[in-house]
Amino acid sequence: MTGVTAGTVLHLRSRRVPAAALLLAVTAGAVWGVGRFGDGAADPRLVALAAAGGVSAASVGLAGQDPALDRTAALRWVPRRAVHVVLVAAAVALALLVAGAPGAQLGPWEVLVRLCAGSAGLVAFAAACWGAQHAWVLPLGWFAVVLFAPVRQGFPDWILAPPGDGAAAWTATVLLAGGTATYAVLGPRR
Repeated sequence: MTGVTAGTVLHLRSRRVPAAALLLAVTAGAVWGVGRFGDGAADPRLVALAAAGGVSAASVGLAGQDPALDRTAALRWVPRRAVHVVLVAAAVALALLVAGAPGAQLGPWEVLVRLCAGSAGLVAFAAACWGAQHAWVLPLGWFAVVLFAPVRQGFPDWILAPPGDGAAAWTATVLLAGGTATYAVLGPRR
């Protein structure tokens, strides 16, 4: 291995990427299995849960093994952290799109991308506020509130909104941008 490749492998291991990838594969497989036995119509709750679950699985990698080492490293962390959040959203969206391709109806790709982007922003914000070990609480908690609490008229329900809903797309975009910026500048809380 060259120095760059070995460094990249070590960084990915320190961010628990292999474990997160395995958990994401299990999540995508479960979505495929559940969607395959459905009636063929896309259930927005299943897609939202899959996106929130997949992003939450990757949230543990938002902090390294030693936070003090991350803070003292001679690296520019802001762009790396921002790219990390965007890659988490993209990897989860891609895995779920692939899982939906063989026959499990996951609905339009734009809804899946919107859900993954918004959930990644929530995970990043939670990692900056409460630490990576608790970052999963915000996206799954938001999902639970929207799913089980009565939604009032006018409430921005970006999770279960239909495709083409402009307010839902903007909400997910703001969540992604705000969460990414907060996490990129502050880093994970200890």
